[in-house]
Amino acid sequence: MTTTVLDPATPDVAAHQTRRRTASPGIPLSRLIGVELRKMFDTRSGFWLMASILITSVLATAAIIVFAPDDQQTYDNFAAAVGIPMTVILPMIGLLAVTSEWSQRSGLTTFTLVPHRGRVLWAKFTAAVGVGVAAMFVALVVGALGTLIGSLVTGLDPVWNFTSTEFGLVVLGSVLGMLFGFMLGVLIRNSAGAIVAYFVYSLVLPPLVELLAANASWFADVRPWIDYANARNVLFNGSVTSEQWQQLAVSGTIWFLLPLAVGLLIVRRAEVK
Repeated sequence: MTTTVLDPATPDVAAHQTRRRTASPGIPLSRLIGVELRKMFDTRSGFWLMASILITSVLATAAIIVFAPDDQQTYDNFAAAVGIPMTVILPMIGLLAVTSEWSQRSGLTTFTLVPHRGRVLWAKFTAAVGVGVAAMFVALVVGALGTLIGSLVTGLDPVWNFTSTEFGLVVLGSVLGMLFGFMLGVLIRNSAGAIVAYFVYSLVLPPLVELLAANASWFADVRPWIDYANARNVLFNGSVTSEQWQQLAVSGTIWFLLPLAVGLLIVRRAEVK
């Protein structure tokens, strides 16, 4: 019985070692973002949730044209009307972008294909921000069309009383609202639970905060620094003072950054089933 010893210098062995040592390139972040964007649209619920942005924008514009007085049919009012339903829809999009991995049980597949969970979450974050900004530009276009149609109906000149600064603040406020939903998705990782938590925060908590501020002077003094919803809503007024920026930063740290950090820590260490 003889033993054959392969010489590493031979072409076949060298080629085999080269192939074994060559690592496949990682999945680029741009592809992950594209996948997350497609996952937002390729389900029936996701499609109609996205379509509801355009549908509600058109309905809000039509309501202003039909019911608002002639002197109120300005671009500012059209933009505000279109933005109201988006304050509800956009957080739902950010929330479901995360919880779908657990609700639809696709997390095991996703995190097997891309073991670095931080990159997946970053792709979801980027996709959510992109959708939020795009939705606000849709609102900008629909508001402009509503202003033109309203001027034709009333016979008055269109009033373009919405500056680029105001639009930038509205976009920032809307994106922050979407990211709050994203944070709840990361923290809770269950669609039903996160949706309930969001509506408790947005519908139940504000009246309680108002009641406490009206009956406790000490709370009324500190409320601007801990009421994140109120601090974010200031962005929709068109102008923000330096103190209001500071209040937004402090309250945002309490209600957004710290819970997001906890959620990211849990997601990156929790077992995916």
